Amino acid sequence: MKISRLGFGSWAVAGAGWRFAWGATDDAESIAAIRHAVESGVNWIDTAAVYGLGHSEELVGKAIAGLADKPYVFTKAGLVWDPADPQAAPRRIMKPASVRREVEDSLRRLGVDRIDLYQVHYPDTGESLEYAGGGFGAVSPNATPLEEYWQVMADLKAEGKVRAIGLSNHGVELLEAAEKIAHVDAVQPPFSALNRSAAAEIAWAREHGTGVIVYSPMQSGLLTGAFTAERAAALPAGDWRAAHHDFTTGLAANLQVAEALRPVAARHGATVAEVAVAWALAWPGVTGAIVGARSAAQVDGWIGAAGLTLTPADLEEIAAAITASGAGTGPARAV
Repeated sequence: MKISRLGFGSWAVAGAGWRFAWGATDDAESIAAIRHAVESGVNWIDTAAVYGLGHSEELVGKAIAGLADKPYVFTKAGLVWDPADPQAAPRRIMKPASVRREVEDSLRRLGVDRIDLYQVHYPDTGESLEYAGGGFGAVSPNATPLEEYWQVMADLKAEGKVRAIGLSNHGVELLEAAEKIAHVDAVQPPFSALNRSAAAEIAWAREHGTGVIVYSPMQSGLLTGAFTAERAAALPAGDWRAAHHDFTTGLAANLQVAEALRPVAARHGATVAEVAVAWALAWPGVTGAIVGARSAAQVDGWIGAAGLTLTPADLEEIAAAITASGAGTGPARAV
């Protein structure tokens, strides 16, 4: 698949009423945002079954229905929720029967015959996902071994249910184990100027002919240039960011990096958001970046990143700002 450098991320359009929501959204506005992104040259959409507990996939299905030139659709499995308790943290489950049920549900919600890229959202631990608390749970005796669930993913590809298979949020050791069973077509790690912790996974992918689509290049809004301490303090209780350390104890350092992107943006006649995304795209090995939006106007705020090339001087200036701020983890510059 030849993908555009930017993909539309549909977590934020998933609506309210579930554990990791971004707050209330307007479905018509969300569909308009997706279609505007496609009209602007974005040729792939990334979603997940758990986003909005199925609602995001349904929205994507509605957005692409009737389009003559349909974008690629990427989705993820492995976070299973309790319909009776939508506010409970979903559990990380990749048991073969569960995966097969999930893929059929996703195909139905998306209204497609085949999923272009099917990804494992997180390693199976058999426990709940507690993203807002800054941790991802612990492995229990109920966890499904990677060798077992990756074989199921390979089987789905062989059967034609999915076109390609990938791993999201998996470390190098797990990527190595998976590659022995079936080629890892793509990885999806978090990656931004504020979170460089996946540099090793990106390097691994580059060495193994594996695509890399990074998520949160704008760090959930912190690197858009529109975020402030006042806005963070005013986030509603229904927005997962209100309790996350990036928006509380780590906020000052994160905003320091965001401010450092302003002069770079001014030199290029670009937005701060476009510089943030272009920084992620400039990292060796990165194929594309997933960028979210809840309106067509927000799409216009980052769409130019695909054509923005940062100079070595720009990258060095940003690296110096990252180092000075102490924000995030991982290398500040590619080596």
